[in-house]
Amino acid sequence: MRRGERPEASIADDAGDVLTQAPHDSSDAAPDASSSDVAAGAAEHAGASDLSHAWAPSVAASAALWPGLLLASAGAIGFSGKAIIAKLAYRHGVDAITLVAYRMLFALPLFALLALWASRGREPLARRDWVLIAGLGFTGYYLASTLDFIGLQYVSASLERLILYLNPTLVLAIGAIAFGRRIVPGQLVALAVSYLGVLVVFGHEITHAGPNALLGAVLVFGSAISYALYLVYSGEEVRRIGALRLTGLASLVACALCIVQFAVLRPWSALAVAPEVIGLSVLNATLCTFAPVVMVMLAIERIGAPLVAQTGMIGPLSTLAMSVLLLGEPVTAWLLLGTALVLAGIGLLARQPRG
Repeated sequence: MRRGERPEASIADDAGDVLTQAPHDSSDAAPDASSSDVAAGAAEHAGASDLSHAWAPSVAASAALWPGLLLASAGAIGFSGKAIIAKLAYRHGVDAITLVAYRMLFALPLFALLALWASRGREPLARRDWVLIAGLGFTGYYLASTLDFIGLQYVSASLERLILYLNPTLVLAIGAIAFGRRIVPGQLVALAVSYLGVLVVFGHEITHAGPNALLGAVLVFGSAISYALYLVYSGEEVRRIGALRLTGLASLVACALCIVQFAVLRPWSALAVAPEVIGLSVLNATLCTFAPVVMVMLAIERIGAPLVAQTGMIGPLSTLAMSVLLLGEPVTAWLLLGTALVLAGIGLLARQPRG
């Protein structure tokens, strides 16, 4: 990985989700992002490549991979835990706007320290840079997080993670629409398989959750689109400003926007929540937001974005496991089938040649 490339900062996760590598540049956004969002959630995004040689090196080289693999796995699991923690917090009567505000409030000092550390010895940013950082913070972190948390009130954690995992397909589509990138037949097959998996899970869930499941799915999908836009348009900024610096500054913008949003939409009395919500918000800000961002970045430095992207496939599986163990969500054949299809589709997409 070149120094200018950036891991996906999935406050995304969210989307995790995880997702943390921006494309090399805007014109090459689609294929690059499609493989790295898998590493995250959220979501997301490096050039696809054949990883067969990465798994068959010498014994010494294999041992050298393990620190990076452990970091990538821990980062993917951390991003996935965001939805679980949000679901647990909702059981204590908190609403999405308040929960997002608490998450960002606790994450703010961590990202401030990250931004300060990454800015050491760097040239001051121009006004144009600040405008772009503000826009990226709005789309990539603030809007994506808000839509995701609201959507989680209506859909299961497993469905939410599968929808966010579609992020690389959205980056691919945006690249084709905005920059005329050609989509090859193999990519179309991967897209079809991925979306079929989500539809399988969604079709089963809507029969039990009712119309609210549709609303939740639309909101989470909107979150994925918002983060995909961030990934597509952040490539040039990542190369100029630096991954850690951009992540810290854009996250600070998102933190401020979420707190201001709470101040506008909720009375200050809404901050009086159950102690459990405070504790869960601290966990969300640290273990499921800040720590995964740093771990995925460090993993990409050690083993490269393509391998981190493949390791990130543990994300939806860990969400599935945690939703069963911690939330008591049922495991159905439809959920397993849909998860398998999404994983297969994203895996196929990551192995497609550049269009």
